[in-house]
Amino acid sequence: MRYRTLGRTGIEVSVHCLGTMMFQAAGNPDHDDCARIIHAALDQGVNFVDTADMYGQGETEEIVGKALRGRRDDIVLATKVHFPMGEGRNRGGNSRRWILTAVEDSLRRLNTDWIDLYQVHLPDHRTDIEETLSVLTDLVRQGKIRTFGCSNYRAEEIVEAHHVSERRRLGRFRTDQPPYSILARGIEASVLPVCERYGMGVLTWSPLAFGFLTGKHRKDRPVDLEAGRAAIRPAFFDPTIAGNAAKLDAVEQLVELATSIGCTLPQLAVAFTVTHPAVTSAIIGPRTMRQLEDLLKGAALTLDDATLDRIDGIVPPGTNLYNPTVSFPARPLTETTLRRRPLAERSAA
Repeated sequence: MRYRTLGRTGIEVSVHCLGTMMFQAAGNPDHDDCARIIHAALDQGVNFVDTADMYGQGETEEIVGKALRGRRDDIVLATKVHFPMGEGRNRGGNSRRWILTAVEDSLRRLNTDWIDLYQVHLPDHRTDIEETLSVLTDLVRQGKIRTFGCSNYRAEEIVEAHHVSERRRLGRFRTDQPPYSILARGIEASVLPVCERYGMGVLTWSPLAFGFLTGKHRKDRPVDLEAGRAAIRPAFFDPTIAGNAAKLDAVEQLVELATSIGCTLPQLAVAFTVTHPAVTSAIIGPRTMRQLEDLLKGAALTLDDATLDRIDGIVPPGTNLYNPTVSFPARPLTETTLRRRPLAERSAA
């Protein structure tokens, strides 16, 4: 296992970060099996574990908390806040009111006195970024979290947050957690350069592109649109849609490339993401022990320039074959009031 420093925090983390989203009723509901997978990852050198309060509405954090008993001091533990937890108002978001409640809930479920990396899961445009940075700074001073970061922020939102931190003398985002894969390279254009500029650590999610880079979905293996993720979001997998056909075409070429260098497609996919100089660690999210073992077999894999050039020829740098953040689009693109002047104002003009 290789290790890198997480941005400028001074914290050393494994290049493979264990993602735990599958450890819950909607993924692997067997808590004991999930604990065995976590222990196996730690035994093979993984020291970085990422979770979130909204995974299984807290179930995943409880699984992780139980699994880390007796090993907590050796682990860099990350979790996230933002999504609604339960019914009712003010049960989510990035306000001081909610974050102070959410962090205590996460600490309890994780059975720990501190969180190494506390991440804001999504931007919240209802809340002033200064409000969010202020409460996170207070939590660092109280010792409840060691450092904090953001996730799924656009480049301009990261820049704004750093500007506010400097102007108001608050702690700043030390990390970012964006989606990144061979099939979704859009963050190479602006997000990753901005993270490098501010010395942020980057832990990327979905290196397997929502399953397209597992090798399971191929042109000659029709996707069952009534099962698994495809049933939830069929438009994302339907091979008759041009964008999905392009993904499948790329997969065929990538399978051939992986075979030519003696690795599996998932190993190639993960190795690609950690090659970028801005990326610290790639989150792998196994559901089974077999998936974990396959991914960790490629932990030492490095890609030479010839291989990277071939990948660039399949999916050009800075481009997306799909939108990895389709579930949470930018607010200016979804709220009509942010795209159109009021009718009266348009008429007056």
